[in-house]
Amino acid sequence: MQLKPLLFVVAIALTTSAFGQTTEGSSSATAGQTPIRITADLTGAPRKLYQAEIDLPVKPGPATFITPEWIPGDHAPNGPVADITGVVFTANGKTLPWRRDYQNLYEFHVDIPKGVSTLHAHLDCIVTSRADDKMAVLEWEKLMLYPANIPVRDIPIQPSVTVPAGWGIGTALTPIGPYDPNAKVGGTTHYEATTVEQLEDSPVLTGEYFHEFPLAPEISPKHYIDVASDNPDDSNLRPQLLYEISNLVREATVAYGCHHYYVYHFLLTLSNYAGGEGLEHGQSSDNGTREKAFATQQGQLADADLLPHEFTHSWNGKYRRPYNLYQPTFALMQQGSLLWVYEGMTQYLGNVLAARSGLKSQAGYRDLLAASAAQMDYKSGRDWRPTLDTAIASSVLRSDGPAWSNWRRGQDYYQEGELFWLDADTKIRKLTNDQKSLTNFLRIFLGKGGNTGPLIVTYTRAELIADLNQVVPYDWAKFIHDRIDLIHPHADFDGITRGGYKIVYQDHPTPGMAAMIRAFSRRFAPGPFVWYSLGLRLGADGTISDVRWGSPADKAGLAPGQKLIAVNGIVFSGDALHQAIVAAQTSKDPIHFLMQSEKYITPVDIDYHDGERYPALVRIPGSKDYLDEILSPLAQHPAPPSTPAVADSQSTNQ
Repeated sequence: MQLKPLLFVVAIALTTSAFGQTTEGSSSATAGQTPIRITADLTGAPRKLYQAEIDLPVKPGPATFITPEWIPGDHAPNGPVADITGVVFTANGKTLPWRRDYQNLYEFHVDIPKGVSTLHAHLDCIVTSRADDKMAVLEWEKLMLYPANIPVRDIPIQPSVTVPAGWGIGTALTPIGPYDPNAKVGGTTHYEATTVEQLEDSPVLTGEYFHEFPLAPEISPKHYIDVASDNPDDSNLRPQLLYEISNLVREATVAYGCHHYYVYHFLLTLSNYAGGEGLEHGQSSDNGTREKAFATQQGQLADADLLPHEFTHSWNGKYRRPYNLYQPTFALMQQGSLLWVYEGMTQYLGNVLAARSGLKSQAGYRDLLAASAAQMDYKSGRDWRPTLDTAIASSVLRSDGPAWSNWRRGQDYYQEGELFWLDADTKIRKLTNDQKSLTNFLRIFLGKGGNTGPLIVTYTRAELIADLNQVVPYDWAKFIHDRIDLIHPHADFDGITRGGYKIVYQDHPTPGMAAMIRAFSRRFAPGPFVWYSLGLRLGADGTISDVRWGSPADKAGLAPGQKLIAVNGIVFSGDALHQAIVAAQTSKDPIHFLMQSEKYITPVDIDYHDGERYPALVRIPGSKDYLDEILSPLAQHPAPPSTPAVADSQSTNQ
């Protein structure tokens, strides 16, 4: 899963081999078994309701059925059991009583009468996001019910999906018979049998304003992007954008050297109402962002790494998966100690692929890398919590709020992992006199087994170290231990400096950071950006969402929840605050705040005189420029489409 770095506001065991447990997700593992049959009805999406009719093969006697709790990619027990309602079991036309388990609230107990071989279940799910009047996304945990205490890879299931008339469907599931998604006929589509494990890994996108586009047609297996939007024009993606996404397929193919799917579908929703998403799957990804996010080249910077990140997860996270994160059922806790690989390396590679494919410029990459690295460097919680613990504790950190979030630390294994893998990439290049790079490691680590279907191959830290040593001998165990396991007061900037750059702070945002601030302003309405100066995150109305531990604001006693109502005797505004910070550079007087805390008004002085501070990357003269080398394309790109010149400034409401 991709968590956008809130810079400015904050898935039949075949064998156990030398490189870990391997599992297969195809229905061949369950040949001969009668499959569960499930029909998902998404016609109620505008009313925020999905429904399912499920036929479960059973035998007489006590039976227990379960819905998913630990969703692959969520790294937390986020199964929507609280939203599942209207549960009714019937057999031979009679309603059967059921009881929820007293301890595992995801389990349902039913006594199956004699003579019954099929149990029918009906259930509804209340859907509070990813559905509106014009589109719907189904992640199957919302509707699935299956026998408990059986490995999900061993349970066969045959799905069907019903959608409103005139809506198209995009999914990596294989339809039975011919199906043209762009015909948008609606109704019910039947799909080939799979397993519960693979069905959970196969989301469905449907919508009225729907398009499916083929990508990089010269590459096998086939790749598509399926798009649904609230407005009819938004799902008709720009030719230049389709060119860049096709280049993404080309770049990933070269970088990783293999594929682990039979087909790949990018599922993309463009909506200001259906909610954002970034969730990986083996043969597809569920991506959601604002309706105009990809309308222009300039405007797409804030979301440029969304598709590359989730696409990379097909290799790193879905195929190669940490040994303790992968579990045979969705009821067992997924352990996150290797998420700095699963998510951290994906964060690094997703941003690199975005630059190589043209989804973002090299300058844009550097601007956002500076912002991300600075954010980690100014995470005060790093004084007590190592990166490893942010991964181990991921399931409890997923629900963290903004108040004192810098002191608590959140899921920093994303951005700390990005810096770690940049460090490793530049280290390999330097150790081998630029003859090898992280790409050599990726082709070993992600390419074990060559081209495959949607398998799961687990790994350990020991294997990771062995594969790095296969690229170039080095004390990689210590390299990892020092950076991941230990507490560090500062972020790992070695990859940046070895790459030929350094971080500086200037009195104005870089173009990339300014574009990100504008994008977040449209979604979150943040106030003025003063994190690296005063140490505050402010809403547009002056309400404090976070205070940086050890900052001037912290030393002045400010706290999250307080509201800044005046600056130097002037009613609060972004301009007034910026002017006060600039004026304080040439004055010995503190900046005077008037704060509201609940019903109290309090004057507060902040002793700060160093001006505005925004992070940027600048070249180190005479150094080897590994960073720009890393961002250079590896694949051959065909000529771009010729399109009329349209100024990005014409776009609005992005």
